[in-house]
Amino acid sequence: MNNSTGILLKTANFAAIKHKDQRRKDPAKTPYINHPIGVANYLSEAGVDEIEVLQAALLHDTVEDTDTTIDEIRDTFGDKVARIVAEVTDDKGLEKAERKRLQIIHARNASKQAKLVKLGDKLYNIKDLERSLPEGWTEERRNQYYLWAAKVVKGC
Repeated sequence: MNNSTGILLKTANFAAIKHKDQRRKDPAKTPYINHPIGVANYLSEAGVDEIEVLQAALLHDTVEDTDTTIDEIRDTFGDKVARIVAEVTDDKGLEKAERKRLQIIHARNASKQAKLVKLGDKLYNIKDLERSLPEGWTEERRNQYYLWAAKVVKGC
């Protein structure tokens, strides 16, 4: 096993432990960890080979959706990974509409690495929405997500 493989496995394991009790909102209640692994996979398939970007893709929701802190990411995976994760992490203390507005603004000024993670995240979510509608969502909400995601992606 080469060093990159070991680093990615360590990162995937960390994310899996952090997301262990979480599920996606689709009718099948897919394990949440499928999402960050899928995001990292999309990036890899697109030719992204910068290890820290792939790590950040695996970790991109840990701070937002678990008890993980940026300091923990930094201590475990280093400054660069922590910086990328911080760039793509929403402030859950803000109202949802404000978080969504800020994602559009932040995408314009994000680092190349953060933009890649953000693009992979939006691609995964859009493909997931095409596959099935999350519980409690309407077609109108799905279409609103597509319009908002397009604005974020345009900034990338």
